[in-house]
Amino acid sequence: MPQGHYLYCLARLSRLPPLPLEGKGVDGQSPLEVAIFQDLAAVWSPVPLEDFCGPEAEARLRDLTWIGPRVIRHQEVVAGVMRHSPVLPARFGTIFSSMANLEKVLQRHSDTIAGFLTRLTDQEEWAVKGLLDRPGAKEKLFSLKLAREAASLEALSPGKRYFEEQRLRAAGDQELHGWVQEVCREVWTGLRDYAAEARERRLLSREATGSDKDMVWNWALLMPRQAVGGFQALIQDVNAQYAECGLVVECTGPWPPYSFCPALDMEPEP
Repeated sequence: MPQGHYLYCLARLSRLPPLPLEGKGVDGQSPLEVAIFQDLAAVWSPVPLEDFCGPEAEARLRDLTWIGPRVIRHQEVVAGVMRHSPVLPARFGTIFSSMANLEKVLQRHSDTIAGFLTRLTDQEEWAVKGLLDRPGAKEKLFSLKLAREAASLEALSPGKRYFEEQRLRAAGDQELHGWVQEVCREVWTGLRDYAAEARERRLLSREATGSDKDMVWNWALLMPRQAVGGFQALIQDVNAQYAECGLVVECTGPWPPYSFCPALDMEPEP
């Protein structure tokens, strides 16, 4: 059965613990191996090529019961290397047909990889998502608006007061959108004081997140480790201020820096 070289990440050899690395590969059985080029280390393990290539593999890669544990093991390997060295993580399912092909890629991109690992030293990726309880937020904003307009509403006849309250409620969607955008700008500005870099990521549906709230922003932040405490305190302050209005900010990390990786051609030159 032909074997492939499954790549997890690239790291600094000088930062890794003594070889061989502890842990198992994506199949839960194969040992972790390290390919070396100068001070670059490519962490990999052998896998049967037929597991990831060919018609049967296409169906297998759509089977969550098969792919789920392997994705978790992939992440565990990268997280283990991250405890020692900055990493350039590989996407799940990055496989080379031979060691020679893997070494060609390391040689061709060595300067880019080394520069990225230098830039990532003592920095971590964190995810920040804004989650909105839309009905609850609309009702809260409407209640605040009624409180502000209480004096003028009391002066109206019951009929006119009813229609004015309905007009105020009908304007809720537009006002909610403006309010979310205002809070978004405020939080974004605050976070940029801590982050070395930031990326906007696509919004995910409720089905994808499993949440009963709408995702209204989704950011990836490259955070210096010494800034993480201040960053987390800012998130706590934001939630203390806006959670009762239906807007919650969720932060998770540290993650491998997928959002900040350079685009590398992983195909070996002929």
